[in-house]
Amino acid sequence: MLRILVIEDDPEAAGYLVKGLSELGHTADKAGDGETGLQMALDSRYDILIVDRMLPRLDGLSVIQQLRQAANHTPVLILSALGQVDDRVKGLKAGGDDYLPKPYAFTELQARVEALARRPKSASQVETTYTVGNLTLDRMAHSCKRGDVEIPLQPREFRLLEYLMQNAGQVVTRTMLLENVWEYHFDPQTNVIDVHISRLRSKIDKGFDTPLLHTIRGAGYTIRDTAH
Repeated sequence: MLRILVIEDDPEAAGYLVKGLSELGHTADKAGDGETGLQMALDSRYDILIVDRMLPRLDGLSVIQQLRQAANHTPVLILSALGQVDDRVKGLKAGGDDYLPKPYAFTELQARVEALARRPKSASQVETTYTVGNLTLDRMAHSCKRGDVEIPLQPREFRLLEYLMQNAGQVVTRTMLLENVWEYHFDPQTNVIDVHISRLRSKIDKGFDTPLLHTIRGAGYTIRDTAH
């Protein structure tokens, strides 16, 4: 599952993309102009950006250039009715990763999005620190703090918290945890997740005013700052 931002000013085209991507299991947000899209891309963590070249308020190439200047290296697929070689070159030189001329087949867009997602991340794209509220996880130092309080974590607890914080604000299912934290591709029919969630909750939430780790009944778990 990818988190994708569609920056497209044509409501019908944007709705078509969001619907198609959602049906594939991805989470898709949309912005109707360049300024809004730029702010959303800077404020949230996305796996892929799909950017229309001709946008009101701030054109697509300017959006990409400003993202790159802000050290945001999220892969960008440019959509444009301008499909000449010179146009494609300008898009790629502005910082785009791929260029798809309109009109296009959704299956081709899907294939290009999946190809971008498979690319190895550069060192500048790999986050080393995650923060939710006043909870910070440092992957390089292998440390965890809430406010000024150091929180000791066992290796599996650290990996569990890391995965939850990578998906902060989203519901993480038990299957996702089994596959990504325990590397089980089957349900072992044990309460291993419940035990570790309970231990983790007692470490990061106990004694603090605002709980961060939440159980979503019938769905899974999420970590989020409910104070804001």
